[in-house]
Amino acid sequence: MSRKPTKGYFVRGQFVALGSELDQELKRELKGSAEMSKTDLKKESDRLQALGENLLTLRSDLMQKLGLSEKLVDAVAEAKRITNFEGRRRQMQFIGKLMRKLDEETVAAVEAALDEQSKGSAKGTLSLHMAEQWRDRLIADDDALTAWMQMDPQSDVQHLRALIRQARKDAQATQAQERPGEAVRHGKAYREIFQTVKAALNQGADDDGDDMPADDDQP
Repeated sequence: MSRKPTKGYFVRGQFVALGSELDQELKRELKGSAEMSKTDLKKESDRLQALGENLLTLRSDLMQKLGLSEKLVDAVAEAKRITNFEGRRRQMQFIGKLMRKLDEETVAAVEAALDEQSKGSAKGTLSLHMAEQWRDRLIADDDALTAWMQMDPQSDVQHLRALIRQARKDAQATQAQERPGEAVRHGKAYREIFQTVKAALNQGADDDGDDMPADDDQP
């Protein structure tokens, strides 16, 4: 009587009998790979979900450049309007679903747009800090005006000097009237120095090819 052939399969030219130790080991490896794949898919899904949530913060001009589908753009706009927690949560899940349908090129474009906005915000913050420092230096130190004119010869030195004098007078008057616990109040000259300096700094950045946003905040 002929023996029944052993059931099995070949892996890289090697025969693997069903039920053998090698068969069981290969199945364990295959199961482990599948679990890793599910984990990776979950991470990618979470990444796209977070990316979709960040779309809500993207400036409209950068959003328009992406060429996203009307459905996704409308979904983002709707999410901004929803104030109910549960409604917003469901809307964000819908946005995440739409994000997972995007091709890799579009996803990369979304990431680049968010990165561009982030860098622009950082530049704007740096510009404000520099303007604040120059304003405080100009008011506190007579030599600072000379240093400023060397950096920006186009400034109206007479007007700037008058603003500095007025800001110092305002500061002295304010100190005399201050009460413990009250917030410091600054006069118009103090704010005008800040705006003058900030405008000059932003103009200098633009001349160098830097696209620094001009913020109208007045610290």
